[in-house]
Amino acid sequence: MVSAAARPVVVLAGPPGSGKTTVGTALATLLGVALHDTDAAIVAATGRTISDIFLDDGEPAFRALERDEVARALREEAGVVALGGGAVMDSATQAALVGHRVVFLDVGIADAARRVGFDQSRPLLAVNPRASWVAMMAQRRPTYERVATWRVDTAGRTPADIAVEIAALLEEGS
Repeated sequence: MVSAAARPVVVLAGPPGSGKTTVGTALATLLGVALHDTDAAIVAATGRTISDIFLDDGEPAFRALERDEVARALREEAGVVALGGGAVMDSATQAALVGHRVVFLDVGIADAARRVGFDQSRPLLAVNPRASWVAMMAQRRPTYERVATWRVDTAGRTPADIAVEIAALLEEGS
């Protein structure tokens, strides 16, 4: 079980474009805690973009960095933790999430496309971004749903509205 002292308030998971970082920022502000974005932490630690890590070292190397950072964050961060979109697909990460309050930020293709623009900074979406996103979401959805304590639909909603809903869920679940 996770110790209360190091336990994140909540962990946000979901696909690219679901708003993990943006909603996480709004939620952290609302709750008066820090946001820890695991992708940003990897970039800061390596001095390289995630896209560069994917291209230069390959996806398995990135996933190893991600697994280690998520495990560290779940042990040591006490605020809102935002995971990278694919982090939950790792079995060790799934096991580490047990006992944590996890929110699956669900989003459809239309909102995801508008939010992220499917640019080249997202290596898994570089070729035929819309079809890649739909296929990726079909593969990942069961895992997002399985690891989540709650599912929050982000379609057509503001980050502040989503943050208020998550804060209410956290209050009810306390």
